Amino acid sequence: MPPLIMVAAFTLLAGIAMPLGAALASVERIRPRWLETEFRHGVVAFGGGALLAAVALVLVPQAIVEMQPLPAALWFFAGGGAFMALDILLYRMSASGSQLAAMLTDFIPESLALGATFALGGRGAFLLAGLMALQNLPEGFNAYRELRGSTDYSRAKIVFMFSVMALLGPLAGVSGYLWLANSPQWVAAIMLFAAGGILYSVFQDIAPQAQLKKHWAPALGALLGFMLGMVGHMLTVL
Repeated sequence: MPPLIMVAAFTLLAGIAMPLGAALASVERIRPRWLETEFRHGVVAFGGGALLAAVALVLVPQAIVEMQPLPAALWFFAGGGAFMALDILLYRMSASGSQLAAMLTDFIPESLALGATFALGGRGAFLLAGLMALQNLPEGFNAYRELRGSTDYSRAKIVFMFSVMALLGPLAGVSGYLWLANSPQWVAAIMLFAAGGILYSVFQDIAPQAQLKKHWAPALGALLGFMLGMVGHMLTVL
């Protein structure tokens, strides 16, 4: 498969996880009720675990090879600061799409980095694509439930919107492949920026939502999400 088509295909597959997560969230009733509640919290925790795996196993390890400590720290902190600023802006605007914004602000820089990683021949490209899909599934799930609860959008409209948004992945991935392949430090900067933003989101938004009083199983979702990333990482380095 030509590399450019491979980039477009893998970023599209990662993006399709968003409408798939929305479609999963549209299943309104799981019985018994306690199982429905634990399932939802478990999905949130799973996404957090996959995000942590992307940060710890792909984004940061590959990026710090190309940068000195001070600029690496600055880019990482800038990502967290940017995500915090977006959170504050959405709160002050009383916007209903905070989960949607978080999903896209993860997806686009990661797709850029994925395209550049393919161009540089990085062994972590396939792992990053898989982790992007794993995180987009629960993020699509959460964003769907947020929009359904705060807007009058129908199920079909939300799933369609997320399907269109999935096309942003190939656009960003191909751009990264064509324009960033010869700029490894810019690729590293994007990776660290995304990693800082993701880590902020995990502790600000995802972890608090995953907790469920008097229930302990949902936290295993985080372990499962990270475990899948760990196994994928081990398979790529063999």
